[in-house]
Amino acid sequence: QVQVTESGGGLVQAGGSLRLSCAASGRTYGTYAMGWFRQAPGKEREIVSAISWSGDTSYYVDSVKGRFTISRDKDKNTVYLQMNRLKPEDTAIYYCAAAAHHSELLHTLGSLGEYEYWGQGTQVTVSS
Repeated sequence: QVQVTESGGGLVQAGGSLRLSCAASGRTYGTYAMGWFRQAPGKEREIVSAISWSGDTSYYVDSVKGRFTISRDKDKNTVYLQMNRLKPEDTAIYYCAAAAHHSELLHTLGSLGEYEYWGQGTQVTVSS
């Protein structure tokens, strides 16, 4: 089992940047795929980005491709989401989650249902 805690959210102007961090604990952290999700008011939770347990494969939803970058530091048990050129429509609560599989398939990495362990979320607000 793994526990995850997000940090790094905040208020930023459109065009600005933020870096979210997800600290994970648990002996088997390195064997989990990790994902970032977001949920805006009145909308369903959606996948933003994910990274495989090996770090070799990354998934991005189309709306963030070229603007967001996911990475993981296994030594620090941390996953990052670097968000650049932020837009007002990126405003949401961002959640980090872990999935106990070793798949490198984009379809699997991008599937919300594969993620079992969730953090409490961090608010990201982008003003226009």
